[in-house]
Amino acid sequence: MRRAVVFPAGNIPGVWGLAPSPPLQPRAPWAKLGRMNNLAHLHRQIANSRDALIALTQDLIRIPTLNPPGENYHAICDYLDQRLSNSGFDTELVRAVGAPGDCEKYPRWNIVARRDGARPGECVHFNSHTDVVDVGLGWTRDPFGGELCDGKIYGRGACDMKGGLAASIIAAECFIAAFPYYQGAIEISGTADEESGGYGGVAYLAKQGYFNPDRVQHVIIPEPLNKDRVCLGHRGGWWAEIETFGEIAHGSMPFLGDCAVRHMGAVINAFETTLFPVMAKRRTDMPVVPEGARHSTMNINSIHGGQAENLADSTALPSHCVPDSCRIVIDRRFLVEEPLDQVRGEVRSILDTLTTTRPDFEYDLRELNHVLPSMTDREAPVARTVAGAIEQVLGKPAQFVASPGTYDQKHIDRIGKLKNCIAYGPGILELAHKPDEWIGVDDMMDSVTVMALSLVALLAPDQT
Repeated sequence: MRRAVVFPAGNIPGVWGLAPSPPLQPRAPWAKLGRMNNLAHLHRQIANSRDALIALTQDLIRIPTLNPPGENYHAICDYLDQRLSNSGFDTELVRAVGAPGDCEKYPRWNIVARRDGARPGECVHFNSHTDVVDVGLGWTRDPFGGELCDGKIYGRGACDMKGGLAASIIAAECFIAAFPYYQGAIEISGTADEESGGYGGVAYLAKQGYFNPDRVQHVIIPEPLNKDRVCLGHRGGWWAEIETFGEIAHGSMPFLGDCAVRHMGAVINAFETTLFPVMAKRRTDMPVVPEGARHSTMNINSIHGGQAENLADSTALPSHCVPDSCRIVIDRRFLVEEPLDQVRGEVRSILDTLTTTRPDFEYDLRELNHVLPSMTDREAPVARTVAGAIEQVLGKPAQFVASPGTYDQKHIDRIGKLKNCIAYGPGILELAHKPDEWIGVDDMMDSVTVMALSLVALLAPDQT
């Protein structure tokens, strides 16, 4: 375990680049005289943290933690280790040995940092994933440049979710500077592989007890669900691969073979005419955003059939063979009202029907992964607290929502058995995974204030 420097009371550092807290006079730290001073000090710290927030976000973006394959996980953990150690946190780097994807070339590294307060109390944990998806096409800016332009920071992961990670760090630092005698503990984690299921990150940590309710009582995940929203959970997901089979033959005589791609066409047509209309009529009571995601959905992620062409060679000619195999990967997002067995059964039923109605139809169905829906009660302590802070900062009631896609709350809920967990962070959800991804600095500053005031309510209620 990496032990950090422990700063004595009255000499607690402020946000990087800001002045440290002034020495406190010997008195009861929660005396009435100091209450308004503590809050005023907190707001001054936040107001002065803008440049530090921008620099931190840019630094994180400039570490290209692409997943797949899982690059630079150790580098970003080392960066966070130095930053959080200098802010008085004890830090621990944890490799998810044996987790999916973990190997010597691409080890799955995570960091967990903890700072205990002056008195016993509950622990508030901010969890952010450090991995980002592939860059993709269509960028007009350097995806790992962290460019600041017109109040926006651009880069892959700016929105999803390095901006949220930076905001949580700044919020914690500002809170500690203003409320050095807080009770309980603050934890901040940077975890791997959320974009590929979180099995080398939060799932692994949860299995090791890091999210045990005896250790952690409140979890905030700074996913980009917009600064005025408290995200209570997410829909479920079921991923499967379907393969249809045929018989190879010469392409000039397809009647001598059996085209697996045509069989797959029949599968897709059955989805279009049978399954998609049924899913469109289903609607959840969960407050899922955007509106289209309140219905059941299914995406065909990929399709592969026949012999692979040599796309790298522009002079290569196509294969003259009838394809004897075709595969698709489906991504079925389901509602809390839909049992998983029903989701599986609907697809299997369509395939089984084709075996009796379509000559020579054969298939194989392989489940790749599944995630059950997760939902925290809106009256849960962390949900109420963050909602109250949003209203205080933005002057309007918080909106309670659920996410269309899954995130690491599923592991905190199912493995960690910790229900008091929400997602809250800056960023516009629809920008995630898009080209020219960005996050607004003003939105991050507002979220810093919301997060810091939430810490005050949970860890320093007698000092306000």
